Amino acid sequence: MYACTLLLCYLTGQLLGVDGGGDCQLMVKSISGNVYQAGDVVIGGLFPVHMEAPHPEMEFKRKKVNDSCKIFNQRAYRWLQTMIFAVQEINSNPGLLPNLSLGYLAADTCLAESTTLVAAMTMVTGQDVSLADTDCGSAPTVPVIIGDARSSGSIVVADTLGVFDIPMVSYFASCVCLSDSWKYPLFFRTMPSDAEEAQAMAKLLRLLGWTWVGLVSADDDFGRFGSQMLMEALRGTEVCVAYHIVIPKALFQEVVHQNITDKQWIANDAWVTYGTIAVPRNIPSLAGTIGFAVRKADIHGLGIGKSLYADVSQLRITYNVYKGVYAIAHALHDMLACQPGKGPFLNGQCPNVRRLQPAQIHHYLRRVNFTTPLGERIYFDQNGDPPASYDIINWHVAEGTIQFVHVGHFVSYQGSSGQFRIDMDRVVWGGGSRHMVPVSVCSSPCPPGTRKAVQKGRPVCCFDCLPCAEGEVSNEIGSLECVRCPERFWSNSNHTVCVAQQVDFLSYNDSMGMILSIISVAGATLTAATSSTFLYYRHTPFVRANNSEVSFMLLLSLKLCFLCALAFIGQPAVLSCMLRHTLFGISFVTCISCLLSRTVVVLVAFRSTLPGKNLMRYVGPTQQRLGICICTLVQGLICTLWLTLAPPQPAERAIQENQRPKIILECAMGSVVAFSLVLGYIGLLACLCLLLAFLARKLPDNFNEAKLITFSMLIFCAVWVAFVPAYISSPGKYSVAVEIFAILASSYGLLLCIFAPKCYIILLRPEKNNKKHLMTR
Repeated sequence: MYACTLLLCYLTGQLLGVDGGGDCQLMVKSISGNVYQAGDVVIGGLFPVHMEAPHPEMEFKRKKVNDSCKIFNQRAYRWLQTMIFAVQEINSNPGLLPNLSLGYLAADTCLAESTTLVAAMTMVTGQDVSLADTDCGSAPTVPVIIGDARSSGSIVVADTLGVFDIPMVSYFASCVCLSDSWKYPLFFRTMPSDAEEAQAMAKLLRLLGWTWVGLVSADDDFGRFGSQMLMEALRGTEVCVAYHIVIPKALFQEVVHQNITDKQWIANDAWVTYGTIAVPRNIPSLAGTIGFAVRKADIHGLGIGKSLYADVSQLRITYNVYKGVYAIAHALHDMLACQPGKGPFLNGQCPNVRRLQPAQIHHYLRRVNFTTPLGERIYFDQNGDPPASYDIINWHVAEGTIQFVHVGHFVSYQGSSGQFRIDMDRVVWGGGSRHMVPVSVCSSPCPPGTRKAVQKGRPVCCFDCLPCAEGEVSNEIGSLECVRCPERFWSNSNHTVCVAQQVDFLSYNDSMGMILSIISVAGATLTAATSSTFLYYRHTPFVRANNSEVSFMLLLSLKLCFLCALAFIGQPAVLSCMLRHTLFGISFVTCISCLLSRTVVVLVAFRSTLPGKNLMRYVGPTQQRLGICICTLVQGLICTLWLTLAPPQPAERAIQENQRPKIILECAMGSVVAFSLVLGYIGLLACLCLLLAFLARKLPDNFNEAKLITFSMLIFCAVWVAFVPAYISSPGKYSVAVEIFAILASSYGLLLCIFAPKCYIILLRPEKNNKKHLMTR
């Protein structure tokens, strides 16, 4: 403190032209235009009750006398009244500062930095004519100051009084520069900083969906810094500034002159409640303006009476003064509650409130946290700033005048991003919208199913909406990117949600699968009926003449041919895939082997009637069974090697159908060579049977069935020759259906061609079922 006092004396000595020597001399003996009330703790107050300071004496040769400030400021006088009222209210509350009284020393700053600094210095150093070195350790007259109103004045006072550790609580300084706790560690304020208002305005734009805005600012420091902070708050958001115009203060005259009536204005606290702007001639252009104002409060008991200076209709900055005084009072209250030995200072000491040091009250101000009598929570963050609290004001027109209507508020406490509460039903919007929220966008939001594509050379708010690609979705409005659907999923037609890809296979629930199943079961049933008929009439000449043993083997294999078609229907599984072609191959080889055996018997029987020929001993029942078994075993060997080396397995195959993917469940062959050998072996036997049957076509009709075998083999070969191209060209489950159709068609061909004529004779023409008829040529 001693070194700081020397520095102050040096500065004052330079101003007075003192060459050195004894005590420092004060330029003034008292504070001009001050009000004072004694108390145990005296609070200083700086208020611009007048708006024009006297011109200073630039020659520094004499003191100016009888110079007073000019132009009375009614609003600032109300602030002064509020400080006095708050002190009196606190003193009348024994529960807040028991056995301690507050006093005040308030001075008129005349809205000039020089007079503001003089008033502040006088409050701190006292009002004695001289200040001896022995008084350097004494406490200043005023340990804390309410003020100043302006940011520039607050900066000057904070810079100068910082050497004395004098804290100050401003009620109107909003410059964000004062939030620098390193440069201004003793500065507090009850007025939110301009940065908080810029953040709140940016949040309002996002809340209302206004992403395309114009920015107009005044051609002064406040306008330039304010617009810069708003641009900073909008950085990284979806709000774009279409243009930024800096114009002189005659902004609204120009707006009215150009008859601009289709705009929605958003005002800051500098003019949203400014009566000079809210005049009738501005109504067509500014009606519906919405903006932020420092929170208003009705302070009970303040301004009662008919005084010209007691207007309390807009208690906004007035309320800030009120909160500042109460913040100091609560800091003193916390000091009184300190318990000796548990204090925050050296060795647990508590402060002496009767002889208060500025650093002590600064410590408690930093930690103050209370609720005002009006219900608002007050505290200071690490930068000395209060919670941001604004009223949302809307300009209504009633009887040709503009009314400032409170439609909501914004509060941002420490650790939160801020919360709006706006009664949208009470808001009257500008630009002709009236009761509908105006739309201000460069591009309409992209609906779900599309994504944004920024237009080249334009701000990010200007974009095109491109539909998501196939297999990609977006389910939110304004999506930046489309999301790829996970595996086995695909986008729906609107590209808003991923749906499971269609899994396709020939199932029993399909109409095609049901029909083929019915045909297959019907064929097996018909074959079983034929077997029953042959079994019942097995002792008749006609059945005996047709080699009943081979006939029953043929009917059994045909039944297996019909039933093996069922293995092709249903979701492919390991077992069904292995059974499909092996059962099909073995059944058909057995069937054709039986036909081949009967054809050979017919030929040999005919040839054995010629002289010198005795061939029947080579085609007896044993030889026929052996031949059928050998032919079947060959096919069984092929199938065994196939299942051992490369068995068919369930597989998935993706195809595109109508621009949409589809998963086909099928049985992979495993080995194309094995599958070709199975079909090739069947084809070889079928061709051999067809050839032999063709050679035996001229045998006697009553005995010869070679013609029937020939016709059945023609059908069989035609079906399987047509099967190959149809199978290759059929997509998905239709290829399986083609294979089943070929199996059933060839099976029905064999059954009907071979056994239908026989059943006809056995059941409908029994007179021909005798040996005489069979021996007739």
